[in-house]
Amino acid sequence: MAQLTRLQTFPNKPRVFVLTDISNEPDDAESLVRYLLYSNQFQTEGLVAVSSTWMKNKVCPQDIHKILNAYAVAVDNLNKHTHPDYPYPSADSLRALVKSGPAVYGFAGVGADKPLTDGAQLLLERIEAPSQDPLWVLVWGGTNVLAQVLLTIRDKHSPEEAAKLRSKLRVYTISDQDDTSAWIRTQFPDVFYISSIHGWNQYGLAAWTGISGDKYYGFDQGGPDFSKVSKQWIKENIQIGPLGSAYPDFLFIPEGDTPTFLYLIQNGLGDREHPDYGSWGGRYALTDASDAGQQGRHYSDMSDSVFGVDGKSYRSNQATIWRWRDTFQNDFAARMQWSLNPDLASTNHHPIVVVNGSQSLEPLYFEAEADSTIELDASGTYDPDGDELTFKWWQYREPSASQWLVHFEVSELGIEKLDGEGKKIRVTVPEPEKSCMELISRQPIAKGQLLHLILEVTDSGTPALTSYRRILIQATNKNLRGGKPLKEGEELLAIGDAMKDYTG
Repeated sequence: MAQLTRLQTFPNKPRVFVLTDISNEPDDAESLVRYLLYSNQFQTEGLVAVSSTWMKNKVCPQDIHKILNAYAVAVDNLNKHTHPDYPYPSADSLRALVKSGPAVYGFAGVGADKPLTDGAQLLLERIEAPSQDPLWVLVWGGTNVLAQVLLTIRDKHSPEEAAKLRSKLRVYTISDQDDTSAWIRTQFPDVFYISSIHGWNQYGLAAWTGISGDKYYGFDQGGPDFSKVSKQWIKENIQIGPLGSAYPDFLFIPEGDTPTFLYLIQNGLGDREHPDYGSWGGRYALTDASDAGQQGRHYSDMSDSVFGVDGKSYRSNQATIWRWRDTFQNDFAARMQWSLNPDLASTNHHPIVVVNGSQSLEPLYFEAEADSTIELDASGTYDPDGDELTFKWWQYREPSASQWLVHFEVSELGIEKLDGEGKKIRVTVPEPEKSCMELISRQPIAKGQLLHLILEVTDSGTPALTSYRRILIQATNKNLRGGKPLKEGEELLAIGDAMKDYTG
């Protein structure tokens, strides 16, 4: 039987503030049910009902309360499955955070002459609070509450103080769902802001639809395993017990808003300050990476290459999310079982990954010379239930690339098992010609590519649960070895010069 003190700890809980157009259709309610199953990992600071282009003239805080009532019945069971230092929040503490935005669409609720709603007032208080920890504003509907608060901050504070307050914000929106979102990005480009950009309401182009939208939107057909998001699977694994009974049948796609907090889940895979690293919530890059101009902090979709269930390779922005579907759906199902059953012995819990003596969930960082080796030892990893564990080490190449042609640009790590189970490996950093060259000139540089190695540890329980550890290897080339000899007078000034000998 698992001992509670051997379960995962969460020493750095992100502050989270949710804006939801709940009841415009079922998916917000679905996402809220899943969010509550992870709420011991978060410091929830607001649950605000808002409007959107799909529900312009009302907000529905009462429907948040309905789900919290179901959570109240389940929370004691959930607390039987978490480390005692990191309990689930009480239903009453969450009820106190339920507020409303304006029951009007977009800019109709924004302006110096518009009083703050209780939802906007709460968001303002959370931003102005003494805490210097970032505040993650997860937007499942429209953004007019955020717009009104940003306008209030600009009018109320000096430019320097307003900028300091905005620097606390981390926004992740499910595309644009009212007419204030683009205005926010234009007026306040310094706000850290993750959002898929595409034509208005063309959601099939957005990364977040990788959560479950492959059939509805018709992308990557044959790649994702739709069975794990089907109505039958949901009925059997999720719509069970007091909390699961609050999870409605989906209408379009299930849980379109869920990637906003999958991005924040602490499982050893993601790094929330680096959207380009990739996680269950997708992978995103700055839309303006220049050092000049406004230095905007808007992040939008990137792509991953993934082998689908049909054995074929797919590359898309949605793949940055659906590639993890099997594991995040298993995770969801296991937690729903926790809500039903207080018995640790009859439920499954996550492996605890330990690499080179470190049990942290943060990436493990090394600097290593090109052509050198690093030994990694995960033999301290354990399963609190005593399940058998499998170890999979693999290089996540896309986060190291600066552009689309990953296999042209990103060098390959050598990975050698040092034992039969794969707990110990030796990693060889590529030679300087591959890992420490400037992309266009092909001349040596002292600090080359940041290479990403992922350890996946999966247990033999039911459903099988996976934990991760990301290892970051900064390739170095202190003596500036390698490089392409240039002929007299030759310069490589364009990407075409560097790629003319590349055959793909």
